[in-house]
Amino acid sequence: MNHQPYSRRRQIVLERLGDGVAIIPTAAEKLRNRDAHYPYRFDSYFWYLSGFPEPEAAIVLVGGKEARSILFCRERDEAREVWDGFRYGPETAAEAFGFSEAHPIGTLEEKLPELIANRGSLWHSLGHEPTWDRRIAAALNTVRANSRSGARAPGEIRDLRALLDEMRLIKDAHEIDLLRRAADIASAGHARAMHACRPGMAEHELEAELAYEFRRRGADGHAYPPIVAGGANACILHYVANNRLLAGGSLVLIDAGCELAGYASDITRTFPINGRFSAEQRTVYEIVLAAQEAAIAAIVPGASFMDYHHAALRVLVQGLIDLGLLRGSVDGAIESDAYKPWYMHRTGHWLGLDVHDVGDYRSGNGNEEWTRLAPGMTLTVEPGLYFRPGANVPDHLHGIGVRIEDDVLVSEGGCRIYTSAPKTVAEIEEVMQHD
Repeated sequence: MNHQPYSRRRQIVLERLGDGVAIIPTAAEKLRNRDAHYPYRFDSYFWYLSGFPEPEAAIVLVGGKEARSILFCRERDEAREVWDGFRYGPETAAEAFGFSEAHPIGTLEEKLPELIANRGSLWHSLGHEPTWDRRIAAALNTVRANSRSGARAPGEIRDLRALLDEMRLIKDAHEIDLLRRAADIASAGHARAMHACRPGMAEHELEAELAYEFRRRGADGHAYPPIVAGGANACILHYVANNRLLAGGSLVLIDAGCELAGYASDITRTFPINGRFSAEQRTVYEIVLAAQEAAIAAIVPGASFMDYHHAALRVLVQGLIDLGLLRGSVDGAIESDAYKPWYMHRTGHWLGLDVHDVGDYRSGNGNEEWTRLAPGMTLTVEPGLYFRPGANVPDHLHGIGVRIEDDVLVSEGGCRIYTSAPKTVAEIEEVMQHD
């Protein structure tokens, strides 16, 4: 375990705390049914500062001249390890994960009043987890009850997420490497699904092809419930049933990414179930692809977060005019929102430890300007067009839904595309050829 990236992040937080103290718990295990748990997923904020994979753990960062980086975690327990597997224990975990000290999680509530006493500020993700809100409130009350002995409760309570969200928005080299690797794995999964696709297959069979390739290449699994939407199902943005048969002559839209060491990829590809685009499908697909290319070209340091959305939107609206679905000018259709029946979402979002990652989209400087892009930011680029059957859609477009999504890193000279799944018409049709 290389703890250096996590230790560096903790050091940045310690420097920002001044003489304050920060408390960062991990996520609790959750029962699925009876005595079976859901697969465990750590809290993203906790993982960002620790890389520690076990439940029942928390970090306490104590700022000041004698700064302390403390991990509270489960003790070793041979009986439980027979059933549940290895535990680090405080003695091993402190060195393995670069903490200045570690203690049993069962001692935290006893130690917490002492750790927060006489500190100028207390930093915590307020409202993130009610159980921890109550624990911290109890510790504060304990300190206040001892005021006659000279103990002083922190005079300021601050939301730690504001600080961590700002940090997480700019990815460091360790994160960029993990995001690149997650994108490589997910790209291979999409290529596998394309090659495996046949008319008459079920959507869940393609989902299985993705899952196999993700796990075969070392990913922890899906980063989010995958969308495998054949035909008109592609016009349902959050379709996850994945239980219909794939009909020849239709398209299938797959929105799926994997998670690797906590970091997500997020890719969408749309391709013909029988391996060849029809003329109508190809026309719509090329409009969306051109919109994505325009958006990617607009991703440069200093650009507004919305600039690349507007670049894609102009291409999509011109395409809708060319298809005869809209009349008038591009500017007029955008001003009136006339395009929204066929394109109703934004062109992307931040990506990182969470698929829809943390970070402000607006600067919040009083003018509510959109955030300016900077090197190290990672985001998705995912324009689309969706033609649900209806009176305002010609028959030859009914049920065509196309989205194309890639993951990109803002770099000094523009942006770098992480994802490499087949994307052009020629690439898709070539990979779908069957031996």
